[in-house]
Amino acid sequence: MKISLRWTLALSAICAVSALQFADQPKFEAASVKRTDQCGVGHSLDPGMITLNGFPLTVVLAEAFHVHLDQIVGPAWLEADCFAIVAKVPEGATKDQVPAMFQALLAERFKLAAHKESPPAPGYALLVDKNGPKFKESDPNSPLAGQVQFLWGPGATGFKGPVSMAFLARQASQSLHSPVEDLTGLKGRYDIDVSWRATEPEHPDSADAPADIFTALRGSLGLRLERRKEQVEVLVVDHIERVPTGN
Repeated sequence: MKISLRWTLALSAICAVSALQFADQPKFEAASVKRTDQCGVGHSLDPGMITLNGFPLTVVLAEAFHVHLDQIVGPAWLEADCFAIVAKVPEGATKDQVPAMFQALLAERFKLAAHKESPPAPGYALLVDKNGPKFKESDPNSPLAGQVQFLWGPGATGFKGPVSMAFLARQASQSLHSPVEDLTGLKGRYDIDVSWRATEPEHPDSADAPADIFTALRGSLGLRLERRKEQVEVLVVDHIERVPTGN
């Protein structure tokens, strides 16, 4: 699965600023952090142990602060330098505490200082088209429940399986490199089968050329993307060390 690490948000006006405090955060019992030349983006979540192999820090920041990759503003090396992180979760800790543990780890080992802002930025709203959706709610008892197949082809991207509208909005956001807000009002999980053009085709008039994302969502799903100015929360990295402190 390809992960896009590009962000292009412009901070033209600051509507809200909040400094992030890392004191008294829950922490990993022990952690090893090392730079690596292997950028493979692999991970394992064994009971009590988290292992990230070859992750750029943008991915770790996104997980720690509940933001998308294109909502992180910081030095370019955050996307290029990769790290191997092995962390022991304290006994009795919950899954919901893990992001805060990553925050504390970044502050301790990388001297992270950051804040969140909510500037207006160009984005899109995901809405139901005038004739209604062209898909059905998925069956939770289906043997394929929870299985999503990602589709990759020449110049095309997409997926097939039971997903939420929030999931669809995130996929659209990655393709458009712009925030997409789910305003469909559809709260369940739905059987979705859709693909769209990821890059400009060599022969755009060809019958085999995949549709752009706007045409694909409307034609295949009965949804539309509407351009809007959104208040988008971004994570601004004020300071971060490129070399982590020793283990």
